[in-house]
Amino acid sequence: MHHQLRPCDAAIALGSHDLGVPAYSAELFRAGLCPTLVFSGGPNPTAPDRFPRGEAIHFREHALDLGVPTDAILIEPNATNTGQNITLSRQVMADAGIRPGTLMLIAMPYMERRAFATARQVWPEVEIVCASQPIDFDDYLKGMGDERKVAEMLVGDLQRVIEYPKLGFAVEQEVPKDVHDAYDALIRDGFTSRLLN
Repeated sequence: MHHQLRPCDAAIALGSHDLGVPAYSAELFRAGLCPTLVFSGGPNPTAPDRFPRGEAIHFREHALDLGVPTDAILIEPNATNTGQNITLSRQVMADAGIRPGTLMLIAMPYMERRAFATARQVWPEVEIVCASQPIDFDDYLKGMGDERKVAEMLVGDLQRVIEYPKLGFAVEQEVPKDVHDAYDALIRDGFTSRLLN
């Protein structure tokens, strides 16, 4: 199941509105791929009612329910963006005496590339592996319950992949022409609520 993933020194589960992230984190922990899980994230600005005590707290509780032991979990409850997820989690790990050489970033399926590009920018000395719940796109849409919102999140995420390198937030990545064309078409069709101002 995890044939493409290799063991890492630690993992950061990036906060979001998606409980698939802590569920998959627990699965990877049980598979022996990461001895320490850092759940990162404060209250979610796009879905404040979903995890009112903050993403990291709710993710931790979900992982505990799935059998991850307390001593394998660290919490970073303050991050409000991907860069902070990584930099603040790095500090939480350092405070716990963990200095990983390899790091797994566990995110929503459509966020892996941005997470990778951000980590390469803010923590270049660590080797990065990205992971997300292996799920069919249609099943993901159904599971999230709001197809339009997911499409808007995808558009916003891709915009950040394109724009954040210019702002120094992430390393540059190539965006294939067909992906760029689909992105432009979605913007023309009004999927714009998650675009940067």
